[in-house]
Amino acid sequence: MTTPHQEELLPGTRRALLHRIAVAQSEGRAPLLVAAVVRDGRIVWHGARGSVGGQGSPDENVQYRIGSITKTFTAVLVMRLRDEGALDLGDPLEKHLPGTGVGEATVADLLAHAGGLAAESPAPWWERTPGSLRPELADVLGERPLLHPVGRSFHYSNPGYTLLGALVEKLRGAPWEEVLRREVLEPLGLDRTGAQPSAPFADGWAVHPWADALLPEPVEDLGLMAPAGQLWSTTADLARFAVFLARGDDRVLSAGTVREMRTPATAVEATDVADGTSYGLGMQIQQRGGRLLVGHSGSLPGFLASLTIGVDDDVAAVVLANCTSGPLTSAVGADLVRIVAEAEPRIPAPWRPAAEVDASVLELTGPWYWGTHAFALRLAADGTVSLGPLTGSGRRSRFHANGDGTWTGQEGYYAGELLRAVRRPDGTVDHLDLGSFVFTRQPYEEGASVPGGVDPGGWRGID
Repeated sequence: MTTPHQEELLPGTRRALLHRIAVAQSEGRAPLLVAAVVRDGRIVWHGARGSVGGQGSPDENVQYRIGSITKTFTAVLVMRLRDEGALDLGDPLEKHLPGTGVGEATVADLLAHAGGLAAESPAPWWERTPGSLRPELADVLGERPLLHPVGRSFHYSNPGYTLLGALVEKLRGAPWEEVLRREVLEPLGLDRTGAQPSAPFADGWAVHPWADALLPEPVEDLGLMAPAGQLWSTTADLARFAVFLARGDDRVLSAGTVREMRTPATAVEATDVADGTSYGLGMQIQQRGGRLLVGHSGSLPGFLASLTIGVDDDVAAVVLANCTSGPLTSAVGADLVRIVAEAEPRIPAPWRPAAEVDASVLELTGPWYWGTHAFALRLAADGTVSLGPLTGSGRRSRFHANGDGTWTGQEGYYAGELLRAVRRPDGTVDHLDLGSFVFTRQPYEEGASVPGGVDPGGWRGID
């Protein structure tokens, strides 16, 4: 199957991708399995295996239900409200949506599945029954909505995202689906994504575990649970969404905000730590084979889905199947990213010098010492500075200039911390102050403002 830019991948890479989804479709016994790979912001490969009812192999515009990938779309709407100042992530839900009984949970808690809520809505099974059975939030939450202390730990919750959808509707004064289309789908050009299927779309099937036989799965409108799992989409649309989640789009969310969504936001169970998985603000995060992957998986009766982004490799993969159980789409997506990243490593942009250099910053570059630990401060062409150990691992961060001679840390231990140069009365630099840590030009430099002072006898040997 040919799609735009497909020829940009080498033949061996394309065959490896096809082999991977062919194995997944065959061993997972999926009626249909489709996948797409994005590199450098564009779809570079699309593949499909299987067919049902003589319909032939589907292209990148056939819709599948994407289940919990919907949660990431809902999280984008909430982050838009935060960026506009309509809410703060630290706000308790009660401030904006009173009377739910879970009002102590903050907006951030709900985004990160740390609100203490139950994983599912009370019976009957909400994914296979009409949303009309749960007309009110109380019907979604049940008599015992909280199973864990609020804010203490990760516990995946579908009702939590129902509450976030209700929050969006309350603050926007419009239905969740309408707000989503106006604020996210239309600006990003996701014309084949929506709450209801639009032909062509795949039918959802259950595959008999012990026989090569199929059973149709019901398709239900999830009602209030829609923000947790209602959407239908295509490989082409989800590929565009992956580019947005990696780079941002100022029409929807800035690059800084989507980076915030990709950052771990809550403590996880010990088993999840061992597996290298965590959760941000509406996005799943995992370490697989030394590679950081973000995105989300999804499932509803009759469908499996995954969206996987290797941000550092600038490669993303979408995998969709129309079966209730079978291929592990998230594992397939991770493998597709790995295949491209390893077979055709990202070519770095050419180095270019800065257009201009601030002399007052240039004099700060070079080696510094925190006690006896050697660090280096470097100035990049874009005006950011970085500080990190000269050798080995340790605390490091990039810092963005604040315009007043100070910089703010962007990641890791120093995220949000202030870096500034402390000068003597004659204007020379005495030391760097980073969140109270003192960095001097020499280890425990004599005459510098080192906390606790420096022994006047200086460095010495031992007889």
